[in-house]
Amino acid sequence: MKRLIHVAMAAIFLLGSANAVGFKPGVVYYSFGKLDKSYIDGVYNGVLKFHVDTGIAIEELEVEDDSSIEVAIGEFARLGYDPILIIGFNFASALETIAPKFPQTRFAIIDAVVDQPNVQSIVFKEHEGSFLVGILAAMAAEGDKIGFVGGMDVPLIRRFACGYILGARHANPNVQVMQDMTGTTIVAWDDPDRGYELAKSQFDRGAEVVYHAAGGTGLGVLQAAADEGRLGIGVDTNQNYLHPGHVLTSMLKRADIAVYAVFDSAFRDAWKSGMQALGLKEEGVGWSLDQHNASLITAQMKSAVEDAKLKIEAGEIRVHDYVRDGECPAK
Repeated sequence: MKRLIHVAMAAIFLLGSANAVGFKPGVVYYSFGKLDKSYIDGVYNGVLKFHVDTGIAIEELEVEDDSSIEVAIGEFARLGYDPILIIGFNFASALETIAPKFPQTRFAIIDAVVDQPNVQSIVFKEHEGSFLVGILAAMAAEGDKIGFVGGMDVPLIRRFACGYILGARHANPNVQVMQDMTGTTIVAWDDPDRGYELAKSQFDRGAEVVYHAAGGTGLGVLQAAADEGRLGIGVDTNQNYLHPGHVLTSMLKRADIAVYAVFDSAFRDAWKSGMQALGLKEEGVGWSLDQHNASLITAQMKSAVEDAKLKIEAGEIRVHDYVRDGECPAK
């Protein structure tokens, strides 16, 4: 760690309000993920909204590597931060150990399930949102080749890939989906050069659209799409603006909503432990349509996606969940 408690957000987050005395919320994440224009930006948006609405200070704990996680979170809890929101599946095992040692502290974790009485676990149905953008990718491609670039090769990212493939084949049974993962360690989230290289390789082999689920690495994927005159698909936050006309859409994962809800419920004494799974029906995932990609989405494409969305919400289409159900039935 650079420092155990690293206050690195804009000065606005350091301003507490008089009516929030005694309420000390904190957020924990990896230091390299900041300003990724993707997942962590979504977290920031939720933190910012909560601060703007309440004036309450949010303290950050920035962790640089796995070896320091347990000690860092324990020290954060000892300093009285509550609730403590932890961002990312890599923190799950440390939280399993730490949470019982601080039974009065309310913890929440996004993208993992930790079964402790003082932990709230929030996961997303990324496969459902990925199914929708898979439909769009297959329909946007003139041929039968599209691609996917993942970040760290873990079941969570395989969930994105599987949903995407199934959605694409829902629209075009003959579609071929190239897949590459960036790596097997946490640095796979922060390597845009590698993302560019993998996406360009897929474009060179005939892919017309490439979807990324790779955090900061995905910025390279979208850059490659723009440079090659092809289409990319963003993830987590709305990335359509990054390369207008070359980002077909973005699969939205509403970390901002989850973050806001954790702090807001704790502040109102309505916080509850347990697990929440946020999908299309819960508006936890979706796809983006705005002025930057409107010209790329035809009425037929929009109708196909909206039809699939309604059928998924109604249970008429069941999207395979790689994390829950195992190996993807389509590769």
